[in-house]
Amino acid sequence: MASTQNYNFPQDRFYDRENHMWAKRDEKTGRVLIGIDELGLESLGDLAYISLQAVGIPIRRGESLGTLEAAKMTGDFISPVSGILIGRNEAVINDPTIVNKDPYEKGWMISIDPTDWESESREMVSGDAIPAWVEEEAERYKNQGFVD
Repeated sequence: MASTQNYNFPQDRFYDRENHMWAKRDEKTGRVLIGIDELGLESLGDLAYISLQAVGIPIRRGESLGTLEAAKMTGDFISPVSGILIGRNEAVINDPTIVNKDPYEKGWMISIDPTDWESESREMVSGDAIPAWVEEEAERYKNQGFVD
């Protein structure tokens, strides 16, 4: 796990550069779990309400998967990959504090059967590039007043 300043970013995931969503692909099934990373979560504040799209709909990278309402702001939950929405984490819909406590494991929100993983995953941050990106983003968020 890459640890930069106060943020932990598991290196088994891919991170959307703009929206701070993570994507983790299951190598056996090819399915992708999606959630929000720690920096994105801190900029929103504690989640109070999560609304997610219905299972079965097609999603394109950059489209809204739902809405996240939090202490500091409300915003769209933007998909980092294209595909068919095949699952929702009902536990986090019923109790959004799960995402606040465990954003990378129990706090996943959506499962997608991706249609263009190979291409779209190359557009995200992964592996050894994570620590430098996190430092840069943390500084940018701090300068913009999104985080302390």
